[in-house]
Amino acid sequence: MIFDIRRERCTEGTEAAGRSDASGLGLDQYPDTQRFLRVLETLDEPLADGVADRPDRKAARGLFRREVEVFVARAPGRLDVMGGIADYSGSLVLQMPLAEACHVALQRHPASAQPAAIRVVSFNAGAASRGPAFEVALSELVRDGNAIRYEDARALFKRDASLSWAAYVVGALVVLMRELGTQFTTGLSILVSSEVPEGKGVSSSAAVEVATMAALAAAYGIQLDGRQMALLCQKVENNVVGAPCGVMDQMTAALGQRARLLALRCQPAEVLGSVDIPAHLQFWGVDSGKPHSVGASDYSHVRVGAFMGLRIVSQLASDLANGGGGNSADAQRIGGGYLANVPPSEFAWRYEQQLPEHMSGAAFLQQYGPHWDSATSVDAAETYAVRVSAAHPVHENCRVQAFKQVLTAPANGGEQLEVLGELMLQSHVSYSRCGLGAAGTDRLVELTQEEHDTAASCEGGPAVFGAKITGGGSGGTVCILAAAGPRGDAAVQRIVQRYASESLYAPKVFQGSSAGAAEFGHLRLRRTEQLPC
Repeated sequence: MIFDIRRERCTEGTEAAGRSDASGLGLDQYPDTQRFLRVLETLDEPLADGVADRPDRKAARGLFRREVEVFVARAPGRLDVMGGIADYSGSLVLQMPLAEACHVALQRHPASAQPAAIRVVSFNAGAASRGPAFEVALSELVRDGNAIRYEDARALFKRDASLSWAAYVVGALVVLMRELGTQFTTGLSILVSSEVPEGKGVSSSAAVEVATMAALAAAYGIQLDGRQMALLCQKVENNVVGAPCGVMDQMTAALGQRARLLALRCQPAEVLGSVDIPAHLQFWGVDSGKPHSVGASDYSHVRVGAFMGLRIVSQLASDLANGGGGNSADAQRIGGGYLANVPPSEFAWRYEQQLPEHMSGAAFLQQYGPHWDSATSVDAAETYAVRVSAAHPVHENCRVQAFKQVLTAPANGGEQLEVLGELMLQSHVSYSRCGLGAAGTDRLVELTQEEHDTAASCEGGPAVFGAKITGGGSGGTVCILAAAGPRGDAAVQRIVQRYASESLYAPKVFQGSSAGAAEFGHLRLRRTEQLPC
């Protein structure tokens, strides 16, 4: 079949092309989108050898009705350059949208198609030992005329572990119904195809959420700007999936710009614009091979510890202001409720040594009551590292601010790169102090330093300058700062080759960037040729 395609963007109006080669649509910078359109063209054709036995491709046959238009949205993964886990404490973060992205194709069913059902197919699901197709009656998402509660949605998607991935997709419907009052009265067909690899700390889940939300908004005429879209997608992950992520992943997937760093102050989501990446440097991502999960216990423990620290520091500040002896229930939230707003000097001088290194959840709850984080809870049976967890966002915010200032200053050669590299290394060490390090990511950082030090005494000097663990830590991907050009490329490749030789693992390397969902807009597809019945 052949498509008529229209590309629609809220900031630039509508562009159109007559055929599915997508010429005239400004898709030259999106080769992945062109590949995805070619897949959609052949979705119902006989499958070629090597594809015919794939359960996901079989499940996708007949997914879309020929006479009904299809909406396509795209959202990239992200490379965490600076900021990382400090996002939930209000830090400034700098994020680069990746070239790798997720595409979602979505079609509304006609009203005559009853009973109404949501059908989702995920490509490459078999590679992750998941079921490729999920289907749920629309009536299961609505009770007594209202969307089901978030806790009921979580239980629904956890009924079958092999299909729990559907929470990232169908969860968007639940959030739209609960938060915006959107009414869904007909079924949907949704195809998810992502090139953002899972478990590598590059926000594969946010890419799926944002692409799905953008496709739903397009299909139902829901007016959402990029920030609104990202905040709704964070609710999908926090409330439906049940993962306590911050907002930077979704914001980058929605608002990122190609070859620029999104500057975001996470209070809760204040966009400060995008920062140009200077032409003389480049950021790379190198996967360590150790899977990362935002729902993992290490991340959750550090997050809870940070919010326990916020609660205690707020009480200490209140006592200082009132001469001591205040009621813990009356303590005002220091920094407006964000540890990142506490200056490092004030934190070190007034509060740090008064914070317990470790504190049991039971002791905290007895003395202070619940903490102030809606995405996590304090477990009375657990013990948390409070001091280092609270210190990390205080100092990380300062590091990110310095990084941004140095990055945007007039280029002064190697000195600028050395300072940027040192700030990245400091961030990496702080992650490790929080218990969010991993042997693989540590080794990649060490190899980067060895490459730097070896070249320092050679003609031309070093071509790599620093590295750090990214995202939620505990594995995943390392961000490397290198000089742009052949010398930097060669230095990174030497690091990758040494790591592969030592670990017997071939790392995925992330290079390049692309725009977020808001800039991409969406594609509206209509079939102009039909296959024989």
